Amino acid sequence: MQRRILIVEDNGVNRNLVRVLLQKYGYQIIEATDGEEAVEVAVREKPDLILMDIQLPRMSGYSATGILKGRRDTMDIPIIALTAKAMIGDREKALKAGCDGYISKPIDTRELPKVVNSLLDRERPRGGDG
Repeated sequence: MQRRILIVEDNGVNRNLVRVLLQKYGYQIIEATDGEEAVEVAVREKPDLILMDIQLPRMSGYSATGILKGRRDTMDIPIIALTAKAMIGDREKALKAGCDGYISKPIDTRELPKVVNSLLDRERPRGGDG
């Protein structure tokens, strides 16, 4: 079964780059452009992984992550923070907010698939013996 990844990114160029890159690896892509839409789409679609931009309109990626990690039906979805804010302490802030991984922008096209694969590989498959 094809793994589904939700890309939450308000910048169309960045969103397109990530979509094209991950589709090459066989992932099905779902998209959202702000934090509120991210929560709605994640709750409805239950993706296997979320790539969450931190600086988003309407609701920050930190807030959206907190909501998703606080819900029983979405708390186990791994979330990778994508941020241009590569300052000291930002990685820790993202992890404290509930993110399972952290990637700084500009996105390293060799590193992103490795991080995505490692998080998906360590997750238990859903819908099994439950």
